[in-house]
Amino acid sequence: MARKLAALAAALSAGALLLTGCANPSTGSAEDDPTKPVTLKFWHGWSEDSEVKAIDAGIARFEELHPNIKVKATGNVTDATVNQALRAGGGDAPDVVSSFTTNNVGQYCSSGMWVDLDPFMKKTGLDKAKVFPKTLLDYTSYQGDQCALPLLADAYGMYYNKDAFAEAGIKRPPRTMSELRRDAVKLTKRTKSGGYERVGFMPNFRLYQNSPDRFLAQWGPSYFGKDGKARLAKGKAAKEFYATTGELMRSQGGYGPLETFRTSFGDEMSSQNAFLTGKLAMHMDGEWRGLFMKGAKFTWGTAPLPVPDDRPETYGRGYLTGTVVGIAHSSTHQNAAWELVKFLTANTDQVVAFANAIHNVPSTKAALTSPKLDSDPTFRAFLDIAQNRYSTALPPSINGGQYVTSLQDFSYGVEAGKVHDLDAGLRKLDDEIDADNLQAQN
Repeated sequence: MARKLAALAAALSAGALLLTGCANPSTGSAEDDPTKPVTLKFWHGWSEDSEVKAIDAGIARFEELHPNIKVKATGNVTDATVNQALRAGGGDAPDVVSSFTTNNVGQYCSSGMWVDLDPFMKKTGLDKAKVFPKTLLDYTSYQGDQCALPLLADAYGMYYNKDAFAEAGIKRPPRTMSELRRDAVKLTKRTKSGGYERVGFMPNFRLYQNSPDRFLAQWGPSYFGKDGKARLAKGKAAKEFYATTGELMRSQGGYGPLETFRTSFGDEMSSQNAFLTGKLAMHMDGEWRGLFMKGAKFTWGTAPLPVPDDRPETYGRGYLTGTVVGIAHSSTHQNAAWELVKFLTANTDQVVAFANAIHNVPSTKAALTSPKLDSDPTFRAFLDIAQNRYSTALPPSINGGQYVTSLQDFSYGVEAGKVHDLDAGLRKLDDEIDADNLQAQN
């Protein structure tokens, strides 16, 4: 997970690189013979020993099936480094590339740096609609260009302290936002000096994975209209979202005290993580968090995040993202590269083995229902979220995650009480997003 956090900052600078130069997109007319001996260069961002081991194991399985294709893998590579290499081209550039940043898919596709994979799928008979969940296909394409495919996914849900729930007399995780607010108040424990011993649920946007777009997904927002214009001000999702997070803060002591408590937390990936140490009774996080909970001194469980009170039928939904993989436009071995991409993304046994090894959500329909998949119930809650028809991912845009950055900055002002007219603020946010998109197109 640490590599995903580091990738976010690098992704923003990578966007500038993509927008300063374009390539000629491939039409799937690559002429290399994938049965001839070849060595492919595969660049990825995984760096932890267990992750690299899992990647290497997958490559070994691929090479066994394709003895003529050798794969030279290079890990811990950022989007910025990949894009510099793709712009430069030449023999040192990678053939197959991956990214932890789905927000950048719009740039990868529109720039032509990653080739359109639809012709390769057509040539080899892979029906993407039958293989991959629709939401994952949505975040790996842009304006009809399927320049990437999903290589495992991340789903966001709730981790909760079962011991704290029992102590407070709460029998199950909250399913609606009003239940979340009620339970959060019951679970919050103050100290005699007026500080906190434990917070029920902290919605503050600077907390670990609490980027506003992830919790906002529970309302199913429409970021852009059919005309491509931002429309957060026109829908009710954002307004209800800010009203809910504001009430969650007020009911547990207010933004200031909660923010002071937040700054006392340990690092997200350390043994001093606030949920792991019992300072948070409920917490939004991804499926990988379970790997880091082995030292917990309490019993914990997982569940979907609550949904708005007037949409109880959507309970089970969540925010989805993940790793994407594609073929470099400059590769002279695109047919062979496709064989590797196809194996990594669509071979059920490979996807299941990789998912089990790094505790991520599988990215194909068959793998999600495979009996070989990790049966841990705390993990399976995230598999259900990934398959829920109401779960959503961020829509791709031409300038990557810039609109998400604008949303984050606006949200920091809202939670701190600096936005006095929410409607006007959201209209201004939409205008800012539209202006950024327009600049990226020119």
